[in-house]
Amino acid sequence: MYHVSLPRRLWAASFFLGAFFGLLWLPADAGGKATAPAAAQVSTSGITPHFRNWLVANGYGSFDFARADLAGGSYGGRQNDADTVVNQPVIFIHGNSDKAVGTGVPGQTGWNASIQYFLSQGYKTSELYATTWGPANALFSAQQYHSREHLTRLRAFIQAVRQYTGAAKVDIIAHSMGVTLARKAIKGGPASDALAGGSYNLGPSLTSIVDTFVGIAGGNQGLATCYLSGPTTPTCGNTNGFYPGYLLGGFGPYGVSAFLTELNSSTGYEGAYRYSIWSSVDEVIGYGCLVYGRNTCRIPGQTGERSFSSAPYGHFGCKDLTAYWQLRMVKFHATS
Repeated sequence: MYHVSLPRRLWAASFFLGAFFGLLWLPADAGGKATAPAAAQVSTSGITPHFRNWLVANGYGSFDFARADLAGGSYGGRQNDADTVVNQPVIFIHGNSDKAVGTGVPGQTGWNASIQYFLSQGYKTSELYATTWGPANALFSAQQYHSREHLTRLRAFIQAVRQYTGAAKVDIIAHSMGVTLARKAIKGGPASDALAGGSYNLGPSLTSIVDTFVGIAGGNQGLATCYLSGPTTPTCGNTNGFYPGYLLGGFGPYGVSAFLTELNSSTGYEGAYRYSIWSSVDEVIGYGCLVYGRNTCRIPGQTGERSFSSAPYGHFGCKDLTAYWQLRMVKFHATS
């Protein structure tokens, strides 16, 4: 049990919740000036025709990983049969309202910075993969939760990339809501979605095919911004959302999201190596990343972490400005 006091500045909860939904954010440079990350040098045309054809031929066509309805809806794939895969494939999983490749829209920077850096360090398009799992529209952010659709889709994408590349293992880098979605997609097992038929089973664990898992600014213990609102929206829901529970008589938390409770009931399943990247000045997670005294941005049972305590490493800065450490983690299992 935890015996702690609620944060005093709960009046700001609605602001932070809106920011988490991707409505209020603009990244800042070191001088504090709001800037929009450039999308240059990263293709927004989607996965390659070679990968698209392979997906259809191998039973993955119904998942629409290409997301041709969006500019920047996906990324990755070989150019042809002779295009070899040398580096261990990296799968990038974005957060709520974001998408695979950003196109200059605030809150939708995608994985541009990471893809650019990995390419500059010897990776190829055939070794870097991303798909858009949601509507990529901030107006629908509060309706996104750990749904059967999102989990099934991401799990299939992980399996498809490994099978397509022929790699023994893949690396996964996830941000924000993508962290908890990816953790469950890997963990597999029983789940429930009342809006999609009730109880179901994702299948066996994918732990054996994941080398390194990197979770950036995730809400692993829930979101403090859901304290005040309560489980009134799907994103803050107490079944498949980020509801962190409540205190009763100073004790608790009680009523924590069933999804998070199950997700954190065991540890070490995300991959052979597990890292988190987070910031105590994350303006979206808020409260120094603490939820009832626990750091919600840390992955339970993690191997290591890289943390920050000053701007510009906020919620999106932790993703867009840390490609160096992301690569160090997946390629060298190092945090420095």
